[in-house]
Formats: sequence, C-alpha cells, structure tokens
Amino acid sequence: MVLEALCGLTFLFISLALIAIAMIAILNALTFPRLKRVSSPVHDQLVSILIPARNEEAVIVSTLTSLLAQTGVNFEILVLDDGSTDGTAEQVRQLADPRVRLLAGKPLQEGWFGKNWACHQLAVQAQGDLLLFTDADVIWNQGALAALLQEQQKSLAALVTIWPTQITQTWSERLIIPLMALTIIGYLPSLLVNKTFWPAFAAANGQCLLFTREGYQASGGHEAVRSSIVEDIALAHSVKRAKLRLWMADGSGLITCRMYRSWPEVRSGFAKNIIAGYGGVLPFLLGWLFHWLAFLLPVIYLIVGLLDPQFRFGLPFPTLSILLFAVSIAIRALSAAVTRQRIIDAPFLPFSVILMSIIALQALYWQLRYGGPRWKGRTLAKGAVSLT
Repeated sequence: MVLEALCGLTFLFISLALIAIAMIAILNALTFPRLKRVSSPVHDQLVSILIPARNEEAVIVSTLTSLLAQTGVNFEILVLDDGSTDGTAEQVRQLADPRVRLLAGKPLQEGWFGKNWACHQLAVQAQGDLLLFTDADVIWNQGALAALLQEQQKSLAALVTIWPTQITQTWSERLIIPLMALTIIGYLPSLLVNKTFWPAFAAANGQCLLFTREGYQASGGHEAVRSSIVEDIALAHSVKRAKLRLWMADGSGLITCRMYRSWPEVRSGFAKNIIAGYGGVLPFLLGWLFHWLAFLLPVIYLIVGLLDPQFRFGLPFPTLSILLFAVSIAIRALSAAVTRQRIIDAPFLPFSVILMSIIALQALYWQLRYGGPRWKGRTLAKGAVSLT
C-alpha cells in the first residue's frame, strides 16, 4: 500500500510538472521574439564585435568572413588570441582586413575565469557605442547584424541576447544540443524575461550578447562576473539587478552555430557548464532526478509493467505512461519547431536523458577530482563552483 501510494504521488507530480512545462512551451511558441531581416538597414552607431578565441583555427575564418560580409552597419571587429597553441592568430592575420584587429591576450589574472578575462580585455579596447560579444564558431548570415541592431533599437534593451539556430549533425549533437532549446522554451517564460526586472527570470547565451556601452558599464561588465563559469547567465542577472532591460530573442536562422562536432566534445562542453548552470551540486542533483522522473520514468514504468503486471501498482496501465510520454515528446517537438531543430528527433528524448546522465557523471568526476571543470587545457580553481 505504501509503495502504491508513493508511486501514485510520483506520477501525480510528474503529470502536474509536464502540464506546467507544456503551458510555458505553448506560451513561448506564441510570444518568443525572433530576428527579422531589415529591408534597408542604416545604423550610424559604431558596433564593436568582440571575439575571444582560444585554439579556434578550424572555425575563426568562417566566422570572420561571415561578419565582414555584413552590410548597412558600421562596425569594427576585435579578436583576442587567448593563448592559442594552434594557428588561430595566423589565420586572423591572413585576412588582412582593416576592420579586423588582432589582440594578444594577457596572462590570466588570479580570480578570473579565462573567457571572462578575455572579454574584459576586449571591452577595454573597444571603441563602439555597442558591444557585441560573440564566439569564434558563430556564423552570421547575410543581414543578421542589421537585424540584431534593429531588435536592440525596438527593445531599447541594455542587453539583447540571441539564441542562435544550432546546427547539429552527429547523433550526439542531435540528442543533446537541442535540450538547451527545451530548457529555454519549456521552463522560462520569455515574457517574464523580457518584461520584468526579476533576476530569477534571467537568461542569456554567450554566443551572442549585444550590450549598450552604458548598460555594460552600469551592470559591472565581465569584471562583475569574473569568476563565473556560466558568465552569460551571470551577466543577465547583473543587468536585471541593475534595473536594466534584458531582451531575449531567437536567431531564426540568421545567426547559427555548430557548437561541437563529436560525442567527446559534446560531453566535455556540457559537463563544463552543467553544475554551475544549476547553481551548485545540490540543485544540479535535484534537477537530474527531476528529468529522470519526468522524461524517463514513464518509459521504464511502461516496460516493467508489460513484463510483470505486479509492478503496475494499481495505476491506469498503460494509458498513464503512454500519455505522459506523449506529452514529453510533444514538448520536445514544440521546442524543436520553435528553434528550427529536427522535430523527428523528439521521440528519442529518453536517450537524451541517458546521455545527459553520462555528462552529469563527467561533471561530478571533475568536481571531485579537480575541484572544478576542465576546458581547453585549463582546470578551474577549486571553489570556482559552489557546492550549495
């Protein structure tokens, strides 16, 4: 009886949670802002495009070429070579375009996370009225920069952050990377992000952060988040705490990015941020448990119940498990549709949860073994990630 009651309460919790997530996803599908092409873009303000680059030889030229092709916008591009051991700097030099300046990064300062220190150096050297922080693997399709500036002018935001359309090819990419969209579309109402100053509703994507110079300085910039692993989210919180407007929008195919290209890259890239993204080990473990319950338990219950009827615990079988699974797949499919991902991959959500569990174990191992995540040859100092 106790086990049946516990099982019933668990499935009641899952049902309510999925209903809430589905409602948020539907709301976001209807209201999430999207970049739109501008017919005759004219922007007089100088935009400083700031790119931290560490061992980005394979992608930096494509990114810079896409940026240099932008029209209707007055811009400069600053690339900071952050201690690369490959040909990143030489690739930038070979472009020989006066709009591109290559900076040599200074040694990492104590108390700073590497990317934050690089971005801080870039901001100091920037001359523009608008500061656009973007990554070395982000591709800007024709008209993307003008569309971004148009979004900033319409929103009058101190920080405009864009969620680029994620390009995925291998199965590990297809199963894991769209979960970012699921999190944003399913868990975070864009209306509360864009219309309120509550730090609890703050999100940002470091692949595209457009600050006004005044907003960057008033919120403290990267210096205020120097030791944060997820500096984009920390910057969003800083903006809201300063009572400045944060605006979040979808890249709508104008801005794209292929983050990783293999399972080892996916595993390490997500393990790097996952604990800090949850705010510490305990919230991370609770989140991990929730996703197992919401997206995997109904499938496990269905399989076990088919194999042995005594494990159905008096619940509606198989209706309940099939219905919950269908709702979770619908949420995953809707988030894919909104963000231009493959809807056909939605039924594989349980496999995504299993792979995320492997990533979670990697993150926990790094935390226990090194005191923090590892990335591009660097290990973060102990204490960089909160344990609470």
